[in-house]
Amino acid sequence: MLSSSCWPSRRWLEKARAAALCLALAVAGAALPGAAHANWRDELPQARAVGGGELRWFGLRIYHATLWSEKQPFDPAARFALQLRYHRSISRERLVQTSMDEIRRLGIAPRDAATAQRWEAQLRTAFVDVAEGDQLVGLHLPGQGMRLYDRDKLLAEIPDPQLAQAFFGIWLHESSRDQNLRRQLLGGQP
Repeated sequence: MLSSSCWPSRRWLEKARAAALCLALAVAGAALPGAAHANWRDELPQARAVGGGELRWFGLRIYHATLWSEKQPFDPAARFALQLRYHRSISRERLVQTSMDEIRRLGIAPRDAATAQRWEAQLRTAFVDVAEGDQLVGLHLPGQGMRLYDRDKLLAEIPDPQLAQAFFGIWLHESSRDQNLRRQLLGGQP
């Protein structure tokens, strides 16, 4: 028979259970990045569509874009979301390369190679392959960066305000490639 001194005390067991519960919650939180931000609509509860339109390339529908904001008229200095609903499959790598190419074309890419490589790596980590019907939503957080959602599931948080500004510039910059889509997104605003 074992003596009672071989068994841990009741108080020790309670502390161990509490520590195990805290560890389990911490691990669960780490497994769900940004669990506090599980839905982009939670970030913009009063958001209304500012505008939207189709991106076409040689007549092919690529995606439908919708700009969401709580500020009316649209204020790019406030939080907003850009929702893209895809009409075709596009690989993560193609999304990254196209985004970086457009950022460079607009002249808003970083001048140093190390930052450009970091931006590309951050986008590669954040993006996923998309198929017809998929939705990606970028949430712009002025002065903080951006979050990227697959519908309502948080994919990534990028704490880089310059990258966020450059990324959303693809659609909203005055030299955006598709000026008609830009006008539609801005609800006819110049």
